[in-house]
Amino acid sequence: MKPVEITDDNFSAEVENSDIPVLIDFWAVWCGPCIMIAPTIDELASEYSGKIKVGKIDIDKNPSVPVKFGIRSIPTFLIFKDGKVVDQIVGAVPKPMLVEKLNAQLN
Repeated sequence: MKPVEITDDNFSAEVENSDIPVLIDFWAVWCGPCIMIAPTIDELASEYSGKIKVGKIDIDKNPSVPVKFGIRSIPTFLIFKDGKVVDQIVGAVPKPMLVEKLNAQLN
C-alpha cells in the first residue's frame, strides 16, 4: 500500500471529506530529509491501511495547500481528523514518534 498522492485539486475529497484520520507528508524532490523519511511513510501507509489514510503532497507542484496551512519547512506532517488539523510534526522524526501521534488519533 502506497501513500495517496494529494494535490491542490483532490485535497478536499481525500482529506477534508475523509471518514478516517489522514496523515499528510508535505515534501519536495530537492529535500534530503524528505527523501530520507519516505520509506517510513511508505511503511506507515501499509501498516495503517484502512485505519488512517497516509498521503504525500509535493509542495512544488501543489502550492495552494501548503500556503493554506502555513507550511514553512519540510518535511512537515499534518494529521487531520474530521477535516481539521489535530496534530503537526515538523522535521524527519523517528518512526516511533509518528506511530505514537497516529495511535493517539485511533483511540
